[in-house]
Amino acid sequence: MKNIKINEKDFSQQILNQLKLICPEKKFYALHEPNFVGKEWEYVKECIDTKWVSSAGKFVDEFEKKIAQFTGVKYAIATSSGTAALHVALLLAGIKPNDEVLTPTLTFVATTNAIKYCNAIPHFVDSDYQTLGVNPKKLERYLKEITIIKNNECINKKTNRRIKALIVMHTFGHAVNLTEIVKIAKKYKIDLIEDAAEALGTYYKNKHVGNWGKLSILSFNGNKLLTTGGGGMILTNNKTLAKKAKFITTTAKKSHPYLFNHSEIGFNYRLPNINAALGVAQMEYITQTLEKKRQLAQKYIEIFQDLKGLKTFNEPKYCKSNYWLNVLLLDEPNIKLRNQILEKTNSNNIMTRPVWTLMHKLPIFKDCPKMNLNIAENISKRLINMPSSTFL
Repeated sequence: MKNIKINEKDFSQQILNQLKLICPEKKFYALHEPNFVGKEWEYVKECIDTKWVSSAGKFVDEFEKKIAQFTGVKYAIATSSGTAALHVALLLAGIKPNDEVLTPTLTFVATTNAIKYCNAIPHFVDSDYQTLGVNPKKLERYLKEITIIKNNECINKKTNRRIKALIVMHTFGHAVNLTEIVKIAKKYKIDLIEDAAEALGTYYKNKHVGNWGKLSILSFNGNKLLTTGGGGMILTNNKTLAKKAKFITTTAKKSHPYLFNHSEIGFNYRLPNINAALGVAQMEYITQTLEKKRQLAQKYIEIFQDLKGLKTFNEPKYCKSNYWLNVLLLDEPNIKLRNQILEKTNSNNIMTRPVWTLMHKLPIFKDCPKMNLNIAENISKRLINMPSSTFL
């Protein structure tokens, strides 16, 4: 890690000057804007003209098929949001009230909220400097210390609660070390769930993320690489789980020509056809979108490589990232300048953002169990996200 102290007075201006090479016009640049360049309007208009705008229609089925083919996962089930997808994935993984679910503290709040929807308990784990995701080495040492395997289940010796699952989040589109994570999950009898909300188009060892967990999820929120306005997807290679996912996301309604029979508690989580139409259109040029993202990431690497006091975050080894959001990491001595940089860039209409508030720092989760989180805490003080729209 570099240890260079820079000129405080000029540093923020230098960063702004470099960002203006990417964002040259005198207008507002958001972190990640949608960019519709295909048949989006044609397909949305078809939904309106045919009146198939709600949770049934050909575009929902086609979108699921295209996502499954693209990711290499056998089954894809469209949902109204990534959060809804994660909620259902946790339920299908057998999460019960009072279970503990291991989850990174460095994540978006939706990951942790979904655990609470199940009346389960988030258990926060630390990050890795190399991936920004779950740190496998620290996790292994931690589980060895605090758990026992009893009746083929992982039990937290300190709380006497079952640790049922581990959620890994592919942060900003960079894959975690899935090889090591899978080994840990198997060893400790823990189900693995991949939160790939930000990682459509990201590959780990030449295989698309989402193929390692018992279940995985995607998000298609308005700021994602591919957007349906709102929306998400459950991914699985298990036929039984896929069938169950589709059933409970459509209010658990039993098939019948006209009667409304519901055999269990279900959810109105199905993605509307009009939203799926946007997704189908964008999947038609997803390869070009991903290439533009990688070109932009390379441009950021080039323009910041000679600026001392920081570095860009590059894709981890064995990973081909989608570079959803590009990242600057300040060197240690310059942590105190982060807010100054954020103020300078945002006041010049270039949106930059820190990472999310760490989950264990939020009052709503302050009493949840956690390991030592010093790496995530360090990253959170140094990280700045930069504009990453595909048209830049």
